[in-house]
Amino acid sequence: MSDQDRELEFSPLSGRVTRDGITVDVKIYRLAGTDDFWQLEVVDHLGGSTTWDAAYQCSQDAYGAFNEVVEEEGMASFAAPWGSAIH
Repeated sequence: MSDQDRELEFSPLSGRVTRDGITVDVKIYRLAGTDDFWQLEVVDHLGGSTTWDAAYQCSQDAYGAFNEVVEEEGMASFAAPWGSAIH
């Protein structure tokens, strides 16, 4: 079975986040049934995706990375019209 065919496990920290009038879907996930590191992706209201190259040992670290970008760049950085960014 390839990794593409496997189910994902989502952290309870995943979900919709609204700040400054902008709503995004924060996805923190890893392959189900593993101890793999967590991946972080933020999807905007138009389906644009921002992903991080880093992998995180715990889901709280991944959520912290999301919050760090929000504090430094604002939520608008995820709704940019030019497409995906990689942090």
